[in-house]
Amino acid sequence: MLLAVHRSYLALMKPLLSKVHAMAHITGGGIPGNLNRVLPPTLNAVVDTSSWRVPNLFERLQAAGEVDRTEMFRTFNMGVGMVVIAAETDAGDALAAAKAANVAAWPLGVVTAGSGEVVLT
Repeated sequence: MLLAVHRSYLALMKPLLSKVHAMAHITGGGIPGNLNRVLPPTLNAVVDTSSWRVPNLFERLQAAGEVDRTEMFRTFNMGVGMVVIAAETDAGDALAAAKAANVAAWPLGVVTAGSGEVVLT
């Protein structure tokens, strides 16, 4: 499962590009190591890690390897393949497009004033 080909989000995202401020494909480096690349130095992304259920695969890897949860989020995507940053007024369009394409999507967090960091809560 860890070696599966990544899903392409092109067809889903192309019609939404005018409403998107930034996108981060979450691959090696996890959420903090990928999402921070699209943040300007004046904003933080505050990610609510309780907003989705981490797939059992990652829970099992964490338990079997006795890996700290922070390290799991630093290394793996934990079930989040793509993060899209859009204005709150456009978020509904992105969520509806994902649903229409049969892609799981949910509000992951918020962007706040900051220093270009990803904060996992």
